[in-house]
Amino acid sequence: MSAEHVLSVEDLAVRYRTRRGAVDAVRGVSLNVASGETVALVGESGSGKSTTAHAVVRLLPPAAQIVAGRVIVGGADLVRAGERDLRRLRGRAVGLVPQDPTVSLNPVTRIGDQVAEVLRIHRFAAPADAHRLAVDALGAAGVPQPAVRARQYPHELSGGMRQRVLIAIATIAKPALLIADEPTSALDVTVQRRILDQLDALRAERGTSILLITHDLGVAGDRADRIVVMRGGRVVEEGTPDAVLGAPSDPYTQELIAAAPSLGARGVYIDARRTAERPTGAAEPVLSVAGLVKDFALPGGRRQRAVDDVSFSLGRARTLAVVGESGSGKTTTARLALRLVDPTEGSVALDGEDLTSASGARLRELRRRVQLVQQNPYAALNPRLSVEELVADPLHALGIGSRAQRRRRVEELVDLVALPSGLLARRPAELSGGQRQRVAIARALAPAPEVVVLDEPVSALDVSVQHQILTLLSDLQRELGLSYLFISHDLAVVRRIAHEVVVMRRGRIVESGAIDDVFDRPGHAYTRALLDAIPGRRAAAPSAPTR
Repeated sequence: MSAEHVLSVEDLAVRYRTRRGAVDAVRGVSLNVASGETVALVGESGSGKSTTAHAVVRLLPPAAQIVAGRVIVGGADLVRAGERDLRRLRGRAVGLVPQDPTVSLNPVTRIGDQVAEVLRIHRFAAPADAHRLAVDALGAAGVPQPAVRARQYPHELSGGMRQRVLIAIATIAKPALLIADEPTSALDVTVQRRILDQLDALRAERGTSILLITHDLGVAGDRADRIVVMRGGRVVEEGTPDAVLGAPSDPYTQELIAAAPSLGARGVYIDARRTAERPTGAAEPVLSVAGLVKDFALPGGRRQRAVDDVSFSLGRARTLAVVGESGSGKTTTARLALRLVDPTEGSVALDGEDLTSASGARLRELRRRVQLVQQNPYAALNPRLSVEELVADPLHALGIGSRAQRRRRVEELVDLVALPSGLLARRPAELSGGQRQRVAIARALAPAPEVVVLDEPVSALDVSVQHQILTLLSDLQRELGLSYLFISHDLAVVRRIAHEVVVMRRGRIVESGAIDDVFDRPGHAYTRALLDAIPGRRAAAPSAPTR
């Protein structure tokens, strides 16, 4: 290993033991990270990128085994290191920022104690000093009021704040190498930007080297000095962001770039000609909300206003996006539109009929016409039901059709969303993320709705699967005349799928209009901040394919 390489991975191979036999997850991977350098390891789920990262620090699951290769950190081969040496190197030579802050922090231990634990384990500080140094580390990681946060528990912090805590834990011992495994994949674009800025600041101040694991090519292009692309456990391409993203040589890299919304400034899934020719105000809206207000009760008799005087209309066969950060009120607005919760004030109308005052059989009929596709396909489907049972479930609930008719309807829907008929007997655990989301879409379409509410429908998916689902939604809209209320924090996706957009902040609409008008000429500072935070601007190149 070169003296200037903080990390050197040489011909690494990792194998998993499964019920169906051995699976080679990483096959002959080699890469280096120089001092002060950020290297992005990119690829889809199953490409081997996270397995490679966890192999570096020997934190693989019991079913995984490193079968070949070397991992050199600080002159030591971690593949052959004993447990005592690994404990000595973890935290002090290599820090790990795991992917999900929700499950990576101890829910019953105060934040300050969790950060200070690294110092106590490595005996870097006396107990009396560890708390003070933990507060300093939280401040350095961008946590506001670090002394206050140190006394709190994880559930009292936002997702972005918890991610900063994980950065503090990973960096408090000032390791030479930081491995960040999808550190921002679950965060809003503005929070994502702040977290990545914090990692850049740590690199600049301390000379820390960073191995950044991500499926977001926009993030990789903006933040990395070099990009390593993995597919099927192998490295297929490597180089600078300009070389890899501007002139990719491998077909797989070209496919990823074509599918990445953050790298395609104007590619759209909607029919642009039909959008341009639509006469303004030519038809009554299929869904309209007027003066929506939603207050939630808090302890002590206080109330929190989650939605404040929200009004908009959704045209037939159109897509209206509602965007904003977590806490902006966009999901509560969607729940109000679905009549899953009742508004404190205001109304929701479907084809001119008041949905908020309906009850009984009439409410059931109106609800049939407005269906939901939820955010996470891994949590939205009952794991005990087969695909056939999941898609037929709304038909059972609404009393639609006989058993034979429901069976035929399920077969039609599975074909409509491009799923093989052989999957009908399978359960969700046997499906990929993209297949699960297709099942969720088929289920929503089962009662033949006019409006589909899509709550972050692609945020949990890789870029190529995301591209497939967005293309499917576009095709279904053209074929069935569906109207979409599209809830998202990903403005790059919204730019490609929506006709109109509503921007929400702290429960209120701050800007709305046609997608190109709002995105090209934003009138509100908050909208401009959201647009400026979209990753991939540095990486976007004229040669990047667009749809």
